[in-house]
Amino acid sequence: MIIEHIVTQHAEEAAFLWFLRDAAARQSHYDLADLAALDERVEANIDGLRIAGDEGWEICRQALELEGPGEVFAAAVLAFESGDGERVNMVLNAGCASDDTFRGLVSALGWLSQEQYGRWIPSMLSANSPEYRRLGLAAASIHRQDPGKALDAALGDPDANIQVRALRAVGELKRRDLLPALHERLTSQDSAVRFWASWSAALLGDRSALEILRTFALADPMFREQALQILLRIMDSKDAQACLNGLSKSPDAFRLTIIGTGIAGDPVVVPWLIQQMAVPEQARVAGEAFSMITGVDIAYEDLEGEWPEGFEAGPSENPEDEDVAMDSDEDLPWPEPARIQAWWEKNKNQFRSGVRYLCGQPISVEQCRRVLASGYQRQRWAAALELALRQPDAPVINTCAPGFKQLRMFAEAD
Repeated sequence: MIIEHIVTQHAEEAAFLWFLRDAAARQSHYDLADLAALDERVEANIDGLRIAGDEGWEICRQALELEGPGEVFAAAVLAFESGDGERVNMVLNAGCASDDTFRGLVSALGWLSQEQYGRWIPSMLSANSPEYRRLGLAAASIHRQDPGKALDAALGDPDANIQVRALRAVGELKRRDLLPALHERLTSQDSAVRFWASWSAALLGDRSALEILRTFALADPMFREQALQILLRIMDSKDAQACLNGLSKSPDAFRLTIIGTGIAGDPVVVPWLIQQMAVPEQARVAGEAFSMITGVDIAYEDLEGEWPEGFEAGPSENPEDEDVAMDSDEDLPWPEPARIQAWWEKNKNQFRSGVRYLCGQPISVEQCRRVLASGYQRQRWAAALELALRQPDAPVINTCAPGFKQLRMFAEAD
């Protein structure tokens, strides 16, 4: 016997929890165990909808009218698992309606089993609809499944969005044979095409793309941080410092300069980072960069301070204030500069200037694997990129994949 309000609650919870996990996958205070626990809660509510059968689907179908990505996610998981083509077409149409709903749709495809992937994704890759082809490419990439000739064809697709997704997939999947196609697009007039061609070329070890990435890092707000995430991991310490010095001269890029020091990983910047911790607007992001280099958990090590008196971040309560941007550092701890300075004085001899560190150890394949197993999500993404740059033929590990799938993958690797 189906109790409608319970099933409705499962649908609402699945949509809401997906929204939380979508953010959590890139947040500073979630590790893999936290992400997996959250994903298990999502899965438990999806399971309640599965058990409800047609009634569960009907409630999800009605929720599609809300046009939310979480609602699309829940309905799409059920639709693809059902094998019902009419339901699948319904969620595809709903999911392709906007960038937000498309995100929920792609995430649902990441939830599919290998059997379900084989049933649906190959036909999407060869579909007449450009939205379906783009969706198929995204699904193949997040599953880290090489779509073969479909990826070659997508690089020449007249739809710019498909080209961009294909260019990114070349790097994620390490399709070294497509490096000449990347070179052809390094001079494209389309900035997104040019960026993702250079991003993937750099991941494939092509240093000729670095100057293009440097241009994006210094002058393009849309791709600046993504460019730094690759560029500063490839440069030597001297060039990385010069790049960061150039970036710091842009008033709107000072925050990214701080983030960049964590990416570069050279402990020579730690005294400067401690100075930035005394400035409320920069304190928390400086603390995260410090942790990225040293591995210190500021909250756990009791190096945390209090919210500065009079400091406001995020939307204010003033109705005339037009700045409604959320506090991008709300989940980061407040570092206490004096305590951190004392920690640094005690431990600085463990670190050598000119050596790149990630979470307290010189960067190596072994350290990257340790961080992937136990680090926070942004640290894990850093480790995935570092590992990809050190393993020329290995795909980039997807740290945003469902947590239960990542845990299974690591268990099988052991």
